[in-house]
Amino acid sequence: MTNDANAITFENVNYGTDGIHILKNITGAITEGKITTVVGPSGAGKTTLFKLCNGLQSPDSGTINIQGKPIDSYNPVELRRKVGIALQNATMISGSIRKNLELPLKLQGHELPEERAGELLNIVGLHDVSLEKKTKDLSGGQQQKLSIARTLVNQPDILLLDEITSSLDSVSRQDVEELITRISREYGTTILWITHSLQQAITIGDETWVMMDGEVVETGPSNFLKHPQNDRVKQFVRGEIE
Repeated sequence: MTNDANAITFENVNYGTDGIHILKNITGAITEGKITTVVGPSGAGKTTLFKLCNGLQSPDSGTINIQGKPIDSYNPVELRRKVGIALQNATMISGSIRKNLELPLKLQGHELPEERAGELLNIVGLHDVSLEKKTKDLSGGQQQKLSIARTLVNQPDILLLDEITSSLDSVSRQDVEELITRISREYGTTILWITHSLQQAITIGDETWVMMDGEVVETGPSNFLKHPQNDRVKQFVRGEIE
């Protein structure tokens, strides 16, 4: 595989804090335009890896390339336009959908045109919801969709999703899964998705990384989770490691 086919590459990436070695020699590549799911026990380093991809934290050693360029060659605003992130708890500011949706552009001193706002709501399946509706009146699933729409304002090439469906009911979860799959297919967006659900990882992911104790221990097409090769991954899949 050439580097041109990789959205993100990691080479011997290490990160620690307070004397704890959180990420250990992470090496691998996230394929451009695919959905890569990331699974592993709590404390495996999954969210920390995301923060490195988004520039929220910097590695102690090793290199991270975003679309073939060293991550530190991007300025922070440019990087966060290119690499969007949506978190488990969709944080909303008080006020209307419009106010939340336009926030990324307001921070850059720009306005969000009405037509574009409508397009974004349509993309995430909120076409029948008024821009003036208060976010406190939205369901959990609707808030998560709005969070994703807000992340799409900057038209990121790469989208990081951290447990975004874990607090949703099954109907809302399926809606968001279908939405993310559609965004990946229609726009060629590279998706990196942390999930605690192995079934979701298999169903949604084109490829999967299993992280344990700060290391990437097995990767491949997501179906490998049904028959992993690594002994520790076998234990994790059987539910013996949480």
